Amino acid sequence: MKHELQNIISGKSQVRYGDAIQEITSYLRRSKSTSSETKESKQIKCEEAKSIRQFCDQNNFWNTKIDINTYVSSGAEQKVYLQNEFQVFKLNDSIYYLSWEDYFNNLLLNNYFFPDTAYQLVGFYESEEVLYAVVEQAFIKSDQNTELENVKKFLDENGFENTRNNDYFNSNLGIILEDLHDENVLTFEGNLYFIDTVFYITEQFYQ
Repeated sequence: MKHELQNIISGKSQVRYGDAIQEITSYLRRSKSTSSETKESKQIKCEEAKSIRQFCDQNNFWNTKIDINTYVSSGAEQKVYLQNEFQVFKLNDSIYYLSWEDYFNNLLLNNYFFPDTAYQLVGFYESEEVLYAVVEQAFIKSDQNTELENVKKFLDENGFENTRNNDYFNSNLGIILEDLHDENVLTFEGNLYFIDTVFYITEQFYQ
């Protein structure tokens, strides 16, 4: 599994809705200066944002379909808009991540582990000089409150050990999964749906 995930992150293998995510990630990697490793994360993200804007201009990848009247909710990291009864748009400014590339890796990992709630990158949106990735995701309804013990059991069976509160770590893969409270994991007809994931890759992942 680790080798398969490494290939997905590097762009050598495919995952559901991964094409656009892998394309923009590859563009960022090619655009990065050789001195990026010595720069602060804020500087790196600024450079990445500049490259993303260039990519959007060159590939007509700006998203102008967001209807602010369909606003549903927002959290620290994203704003949610209802597209129709089946799908939502989510605008994310990658605030939880040190780099945009880390955020895109999160999307790829989510789509691998949770294909039922896979993110499709459909463009970028800019408002008040803040850059947002626009992802489309299935609109999941819940029919009961999510029991966090069920989340813990499910993740434990899949190699993710609970480290604290709602955070998990897969020691075999070197992957962290955080913030899985009952608003980020919904329950419908007895099944768990992970609608907001926060994956991080550690150095162990590449070993």
